[in-house]
Amino acid sequence: PKGVINDWRKFKLESEDRDSLSLSKKEILRQMSSPHRSFSKDEKDTRERFCRKMSMQEYELIHDEQEDESCLQKYRKRCMQDMHQKLSFGPKYGYLCELQNGEQFLEAIEKERKTTTVIVHIYEDGIKGCDALNNSLTCLAATYATVKFCKIKASNTGAGDRFSNEVLPTLLVYKGGELLSNFISISEQFNEDFFAVDVESFLNEYGLLPERELPALGNGNMDEQDVE
Repeated sequence: PKGVINDWRKFKLESEDRDSLSLSKKEILRQMSSPHRSFSKDEKDTRERFCRKMSMQEYELIHDEQEDESCLQKYRKRCMQDMHQKLSFGPKYGYLCELQNGEQFLEAIEKERKTTTVIVHIYEDGIKGCDALNNSLTCLAATYATVKFCKIKASNTGAGDRFSNEVLPTLLVYKGGELLSNFISISEQFNEDFFAVDVESFLNEYGLLPERELPALGNGNMDEQDVE
């Protein structure tokens, strides 16, 4: 409808920074916002010159509106990402860390934030269940990025006599430097073939995992309802 188009043209004219517009563009915007105005002879001559460019200028203005909408959506996504980062306290890990010796084992436990949960898998090559648990923890580390997942061979802990093959795989859970849980021969809690979802369910039963991370926001286009 002409009335809606004219209102939009007036709004566009008022919202534009007048200092940043060229004189020709200002004149075109004025003419577009007042299409039924009567003109003097000189004004008619000027109008005829501008009319040749008007369709292109209208296209540019409408194109600018579309770009503004795209920028607005990107801005909204940026705000949501910033808010999500602020709500996700603490450092991020996202992988299963291999500890090489007892000193690194102690540092991983004692030098983390008091709010960080540290889960350590004590294992040895060739022990039943150790490989499956390492694979499961690798998956969980990607899902629970605020939890620090580590693994270390029993022979590298400096306390190998305390971690004999009979108690492996062992899972230790720390927070604030304190031992929260100690699961020896943890693979006995699962079926012979177990996966990340089984380990996740087990740890959740003891309240040892936080809420799942929100999915990362992509770079693609988002519908309005996605950001409201």
